[in-house]
Amino acid sequence: MIGIVNYGIGNLRSVEKAFHAVGTEAIVSSDGGRLAECDGLVLPGVGAFGDGIDGLRSSGLDRTVVRAVEDETPVIGLCLGLQLLFEGSDEFGSHRGLGLLGGRVVKFPETVRVVPHTGWNSVHVVRQHLLFSGLDGDPFFYFVHSFHVVADDRDDVVGETEYDGVVFPSVCAKGNLFGAQFHPEKSHTAGLKMLENFARIAAAR
Repeated sequence: MIGIVNYGIGNLRSVEKAFHAVGTEAIVSSDGGRLAECDGLVLPGVGAFGDGIDGLRSSGLDRTVVRAVEDETPVIGLCLGLQLLFEGSDEFGSHRGLGLLGGRVVKFPETVRVVPHTGWNSVHVVRQHLLFSGLDGDPFFYFVHSFHVVADDRDDVVGETEYDGVVFPSVCAKGNLFGAQFHPEKSHTAGLKMLENFARIAAAR
């Protein structure tokens, strides 16, 4: 069972349907107790960092996510969900994140001609990981974001993407904690495969 964290922000039903499409049972819930019983958690998200982290904290679901990581339950953040895993963000002010990964979320520089970064782009596999199982070469995924992560620890980065001269982490992994800057649920075959891989990681826990 995969639990999708409902803190009021994100493509919740689309993520749920994507897991169902790969034969994995998934639920959308804002109940911390129910989420704690799941084999793996998904932290989705769209929109601004400040709104996201405020929604998590006001609902108490920030503690649910942190406890899950501490209990070695597999957790994956998607798009804004990945960014929330880091220490903080410069989006519309300065905001403190969950601090589960070292680094910060910053805006694309002025040299980037078009922001947000929207559409299909490839992920260069920095190092092999179970999340990439069954995906050949540098797979393509669907991105929508104006800010990107700068990771403190290179070892936390397993995939990178280049956009208009800027290379940024697009897939992160540290122990039982994972994240993707793109939207797997909108990325057709490659995205479904990555969600299936995460479900397998969770089932093997």
